[in-house]
Amino acid sequence: MDTHFRFQVGQPIHHKVFGYRGVIVEADPNFSQSEIWYTIMTQSNPPKNLPWYYILVDNSDCTCYVCEKNLEPDLSGKEVKNPNLTLYFNKLECGLYQKNY
Repeated sequence: MDTHFRFQVGQPIHHKVFGYRGVIVEADPNFSQSEIWYTIMTQSNPPKNLPWYYILVDNSDCTCYVCEKNLEPDLSGKEVKNPNLTLYFNKLECGLYQKNY
């Protein structure tokens, strides 16, 4: 089955439930963590059969794993500030972070 990702690596996003901003560093076609992780970490029981994304959270050193259902594009144009950003990206250009690998 061909997975359709709504978002792409390097795209700034906004979490619709928790309100934080971030940037996508990796995408899975569907949930790939353990059942224990899902039970402990998810509050809204998001669908496992949709894409999930690893997000560097703005103004934090955190990385989150989030279901596509809970994300929307961040159109603020503001840069994401996360100390791990340079491990993945070198600059923000035309609204997307450019991979450094």
